[in-house]
Amino acid sequence: MKEKKPNPMARIWEIAKPEHGKLLMSIILAVLGVVSGIVPFVSAAKIISGMISGNKEWSYYLVYVLAAFIGFALKSLLYAMGLSLSHKAAFALLGEIRKQIFAKLPRMPLGTIIDTSSGTLKQIIVDEVERMERPIAHMIPELTSNIIGALAVWVYMMIVDWRMGLICLISVPVGLLFFGFIAASYSADYKKSVEITQDMNASIVEYVHGIEVIKAYSQSKSSYQKFKDKVMANAAFYCYWMKKTEVCQALCYTIAPCTLITVLPIGWVMYVSGSISAEVFMTSIMLSMCIVGPILAAVQFTDSSAKVATTVATVDKLLSGEEQEHSKTPVNFATHNIEFCDVSYSYHEDEEVLHHVNLMIPEKSFTALVGPSGSGKSTVAKLVGGFWDVKEGSLKMDGKDLKEIPLEQLYDQVAYVSQDNWLFDDTIMNNIRMGKTSASDEKVREVAIASGCDEFIRALPQGYETKVGSGGAHLSGGERQRIAIARAMLKDAPVVILDEATAYIDPENEAVIQRALTKLMKDKTVIIIAHRLSTITNADQIVLINNGTVECAGTHRELLKKSALYNSMWNAHISEGGAA
Repeated sequence: MKEKKPNPMARIWEIAKPEHGKLLMSIILAVLGVVSGIVPFVSAAKIISGMISGNKEWSYYLVYVLAAFIGFALKSLLYAMGLSLSHKAAFALLGEIRKQIFAKLPRMPLGTIIDTSSGTLKQIIVDEVERMERPIAHMIPELTSNIIGALAVWVYMMIVDWRMGLICLISVPVGLLFFGFIAASYSADYKKSVEITQDMNASIVEYVHGIEVIKAYSQSKSSYQKFKDKVMANAAFYCYWMKKTEVCQALCYTIAPCTLITVLPIGWVMYVSGSISAEVFMTSIMLSMCIVGPILAAVQFTDSSAKVATTVATVDKLLSGEEQEHSKTPVNFATHNIEFCDVSYSYHEDEEVLHHVNLMIPEKSFTALVGPSGSGKSTVAKLVGGFWDVKEGSLKMDGKDLKEIPLEQLYDQVAYVSQDNWLFDDTIMNNIRMGKTSASDEKVREVAIASGCDEFIRALPQGYETKVGSGGAHLSGGERQRIAIARAMLKDAPVVILDEATAYIDPENEAVIQRALTKLMKDKTVIIIAHRLSTITNADQIVLINNGTVECAGTHRELLKKSALYNSMWNAHISEGGAA
């Protein structure tokens, strides 16, 4: 039995729960506005009927003229008030949804974020959430009020003359029949449009981020062609979609609200034959025109309602995505011993990258992880950092499973420095202060001096207030790395993970950075992933990881004696100019 999918509008109403009061009031005001909008038409019918019957009393016409004016004024006022409330509710809700998404992202496994392109995330957070504004601010109050308004007019017509009431409805189902042809494939087409737009956005982001490589390797023509193909595919799909729907859409919008096409000829025949009076005929004409506006507005919202399912599903998929499940109760740490107990791990179900890893990392020890590229070293380090949760086996800190430690508290225990540290497009002062947001300017300068940053920072035009550009683009690789180390020093976490932190540092900067790292590592539990074996020969233990398993562990001398793979790695390092 298939699981029943939730109604998209019901889901939007559920998401909008904090704003139900404003939305309900906006619906009430909108309904009253639509009803008020009927008054001028009824008044016009009465005035015309009076003229046909030869009524010459000014007071009779004055009453209906005033009623028409008041009805029109109330319609405008109530509509504006209702729309104002619904928009306040909608924008408050969009802000809340975006806050929920940004709060959600840090709780999701890092692998999920990595597997999702930044273009796709931008599409969801900015564009898809923005698309919810129309259903919330317009569809809920306006569609509801237009349906109720049209129904109220029709009921009144049925009271005036039930035959004219039925005649007035003939064009509506005929017009909506054409929209049914569109609706049959609309959801699938709209879903495809979202996917192809996300694909285009991802291509745009990739093209912009990779512009340096593109220029350096003279690949502008081929890279631009790839980018152009995505944009053209997006445009081609929308052209195809519009051509596919334009005829039926035009017929729907033309025929559905065209109530006079039946009311005028049939009503005239009935009036001439004496079946209805002139007043009933005129009232029916005017009331049928009252239905035109609400029906046309309601039909226009069918386009939005068809999009809602995809929009809600896309946003919901992110909001309901897998989270890292950790205890909420803080724990006390006596030590920071780290222990892997028969840990196996997969980023994806069919790709296990770690197999039955058993490893002990004592507190305040220096542990180096080495091994061939892709062997699982970074995965081991990132599991310790809490970027993913272990699903098979257990990973402990101070004898406590990491899942027993609240995520925020776990992050406080670990300072992570990689070869590709991200710097925000902010001042150097604020980038370092990311390590501890409560730190004073003096404390930031203190760690900058300790990490070898102070000299080059003071040489910059604005010193510590210099903006580094997106990702730190205005700084050299060595400068970015020293700022990342300063940030980790400011954090002063008991566990330090260095993921090939000196992989791409030039010799001039390496000595400065090594001195900074020595200060950062003092009295800490240190895990280093190194490709230069000469930098970790003094480690308390070196763990050789190969094909996702711990092949052996020991000191540098011990591994040289008992591991052929380590021996070959060391000899290769020496032959490339590494220090012996």
